[in-house]
Amino acid sequence: MPVTDLLERNHKLYGDEVALVELNPTMKDTRKTTWKEYDLVQQTSSVPYRREITWSVFDEKANRVANMLLSRGVQKGDRVAILMFNCLEWLPIYFGILKTGAIAVPFNFRFASDEIKYCADLAEVHVLFFGPEFIGRIEAIEEELSKGRLLIYVDGCPTFAESYRELVADCSSQAPLVLLEDEDDAAIYFSSGTTGFPKAILHNHESLLQAAQMEQKHHLTNRDDVFLCIPPLYHTGAKFHWMGSLCAGSKAVLLKGTTPEIILDAVSKEHCTIVWLLVPWAQDILDSLDRGDLKLENYELSQWRLMHIGAQPVPPSLIKHWKEYFPNHLYDTNYGLSESTGPGCVHLGIENINKVGAIGIPGYRWSCKIVDENGNALPQGEVGELCVQGPGMMTCYYNDPKATAETLKDGWLFTGDMAMQ
Repeated sequence: MPVTDLLERNHKLYGDEVALVELNPTMKDTRKTTWKEYDLVQQTSSVPYRREITWSVFDEKANRVANMLLSRGVQKGDRVAILMFNCLEWLPIYFGILKTGAIAVPFNFRFASDEIKYCADLAEVHVLFFGPEFIGRIEAIEEELSKGRLLIYVDGCPTFAESYRELVADCSSQAPLVLLEDEDDAAIYFSSGTTGFPKAILHNHESLLQAAQMEQKHHLTNRDDVFLCIPPLYHTGAKFHWMGSLCAGSKAVLLKGTTPEIILDAVSKEHCTIVWLLVPWAQDILDSLDRGDLKLENYELSQWRLMHIGAQPVPPSLIKHWKEYFPNHLYDTNYGLSESTGPGCVHLGIENINKVGAIGIPGYRWSCKIVDENGNALPQGEVGELCVQGPGMMTCYYNDPKATAETLKDGWLFTGDMAMQ
């Protein structure tokens, strides 16, 4: 089942309920409420800047994007890139791409102009959606980048691109008649590029659905939960942690800002129950509480049930300190890589908080082994390379058979990370 089916299900079952909130506490919302049908949002006119959309509007926006792309000649298997900061348009555009049968290609918003051009060429991108923050970087390479490509500007329009809002305004909000299969290519994510320019990691629809179902299972996400999403959506971590909310049909908040005050205020006012933090953000919150800069009694936090961390080693002392302030919190550590559809192929598990410091056990529907330099399985207690196997494994490195063969061997994904069981 393609992950787009979950969005259409939520439209049918929970259409009038809030799906996404965009929250920027550092920015005033001064716009007038003169929105066309394709951009209906409920918003406040006070600080902070806040917008929200329901599941029905989310799905209809995605359909308009899909039908617009189809009308411009985008076909199944074409690559469509997204270069945007987190905003209310990000996920509808992503799902609109998926609904066409095209491959969604999120770009790291830290990419410089040469990296944008390199990744667009590597993934053979046909269309690029980009936000206002990237005009300068795109303009510097526009002459080469636009050859054979459609550039779509979200929020206004420079002269060298076409306007997203104008393009989708008159497009149908009905789902396009495109048949999607589990084995169809769905998304390309880029490696971190720590050893050179990034590699393009190709995933199919089965991978995306696995990530959504695994996230819901690992964190017991239900209809009453509210997920606070702070990291960028271009990354597999944020995207697939959010997909637990998609699977459950529950609300998520896209928060711009990482200070302790901003995070706790968002948890309090939006009634967030699940929060994914990075180690520095969690440490900043603890430091502010220790200094007395923050006082828990000033916030409504009783509904907050789970804090989880990933993407880096987690000091046991941090979680011990965290539990002193939040003794009732569940906790999970998530390990993963973009080649494994992001976080969770190995995870601590909320029942194993006494094992903080370890990355955990194989995730839902995943298997693991540790091997020596010749690929032979090692016994417990010996250090070797961690290998994982499961339905969230990448299909390949796009257009890079040599790198693919070095990473995918005999049905296993060799992570390059050293581990001991």
